[in-house]
Amino acid sequence: MENQQLVPDFIFESSWEVCNKVGGIYTVLSTRAKTLQDVLTDKVIFIGPDFWQGKDNPLFIEDSTLMSEWREKALQEELHVRTGRWNIPGKPLVVLVDFTPYFAIKNDLYGQAYASFHVESLHAYGDYDEASMFSYAAGRVVESYYHFYLSKDYDKVIYQAHEWMTGLGALFIHKNCPEIATIFTTHATSIGRSICGNNKPLYTYLNNYNGNQMAQELNMEAKHSIERQTAHNVDCFTTVSDVTGLECEELLDKKCDAILMNGFESDFVPKAAQFSKKRKAARAKLLEVANALMGTTLGDDTLIVATSGRYEFKNKGIDVFLDAMNRLNHDENLNRDVLAFVEVPGWQAGPRQDLKERLESGMTYCTPLDNPIITHNLHQYDGDNVTGMLNWMGMHNDANSRVKVIFVPCYLDAQDGIFNMHYYDLLIGNDLSVYPSYYEPWGYTPLESIAFKVPCVTTSLSGFGMWANKVKGEQSRIEDGVEVIERNDVNYNEVCDAVKDTVLRYALMNKKQSDAARKNAAALAEKALWKHFITYYYEAYRIAIENMRTRMYLRNN
Repeated sequence: MENQQLVPDFIFESSWEVCNKVGGIYTVLSTRAKTLQDVLTDKVIFIGPDFWQGKDNPLFIEDSTLMSEWREKALQEELHVRTGRWNIPGKPLVVLVDFTPYFAIKNDLYGQAYASFHVESLHAYGDYDEASMFSYAAGRVVESYYHFYLSKDYDKVIYQAHEWMTGLGALFIHKNCPEIATIFTTHATSIGRSICGNNKPLYTYLNNYNGNQMAQELNMEAKHSIERQTAHNVDCFTTVSDVTGLECEELLDKKCDAILMNGFESDFVPKAAQFSKKRKAARAKLLEVANALMGTTLGDDTLIVATSGRYEFKNKGIDVFLDAMNRLNHDENLNRDVLAFVEVPGWQAGPRQDLKERLESGMTYCTPLDNPIITHNLHQYDGDNVTGMLNWMGMHNDANSRVKVIFVPCYLDAQDGIFNMHYYDLLIGNDLSVYPSYYEPWGYTPLESIAFKVPCVTTSLSGFGMWANKVKGEQSRIEDGVEVIERNDVNYNEVCDAVKDTVLRYALMNKKQSDAARKNAAALAEKALWKHFITYYYEAYRIAIENMRTRMYLRNN
């Protein structure tokens, strides 16, 4: 393969989510690491923010013997770092950097970024400063390490920066270490997400939006500027799907050089007998909590459906999911119980004590708890979108309702006080997952779902949905493992009905049909393993290195 002739000598990757589990980018990096580590053993270094000084971070295995000579040099350069390994498959090398000292010079750094790359930071607010100081610190780490260890012996060195939070560091490397080939990956444009978050139609008017103008209107100038200028100045600009590629071209005025689709690693999925054991345990826990909360006796023949992800009510299609479940509840063709979970972390105030007491008692109850739609307390219950919509629709999990919806507003990290199981250990118990997203650059939740043999519903506006259709060669259906529903700016009602009809169709399947759908889901997930998708990264490496070489040639001649 031609691109394997340009396998990098060394790769640095920086992200806010290195050893810092926040969202989907953590999954991208942590599942891909082993694939790179198998080829470039300890020649890949991940750089993340050091939030955990003096505290135990289960994701970081500190090892002061690693890079010890360089660390002494870094300290002389007033770089405060800790070295170790990321506690994930492959155990890659990690440098965590303390970025707080740079707040004292942030205005100087912003001035330099404006002078060199016209990055506008005058209207910065919120998390912009914190992210930018980390980004600069990461760039300093790479500069120092490169000159200490690599500059004499390696000519194919990559620096890959993820999201706008790492843009300042990528530009720093581009200017101060021009021999390093730079890649910038945006997983979702800041202005595109903001347009959607402000309930403006993104897709109908995409060709008419001006990114700079929208950034000014939505008070996103600083984040948009660093993202845009980084995209225009690195050696290779990438994103994660075709749908986001169109967004980048229009809103950032830069066509992507490569599309880096997000893969998955099968190590996360239990095998054979262990799979059946974990699925049985997950279903038992989901039903146990539901029955204790609602005073019901739902059995194993209940269809368990769930949606999950970040709490973006419209963008993630949570509104559609709730609406569809309400419509399903009134469909006379439904002949079995449906238990629907909304697993999105909200501003929760701990587990419900009354529910916790019921679970600890081990008894069976025939009366519901007060407000049997939620497992944890909320700080602002009256202002919550999920509970507000359920109450508005009159979905109170009445005894005679075929469809019952339960809101789980917490991270499923095995320490939530109610389920006390990890997300994947509960995901495996679902019969069906639903992610009717309006804005979804890729979509890890549906990919994770099918990897655990749980068929799912997604939309044509997600990168994953577009990929599933491309693999099928036509619109993918739930019988194929994934139902891809056509979605646009104006067909909300049609999408709700399509979700309702798909769940109903699945609920009416016999065991042979549902088993076939589960098998097809797993087969599709296999096509998205990193061993297949890593080739897109090698293509990005090739583009970056060739553009760096061209740039250096022009600079020196």
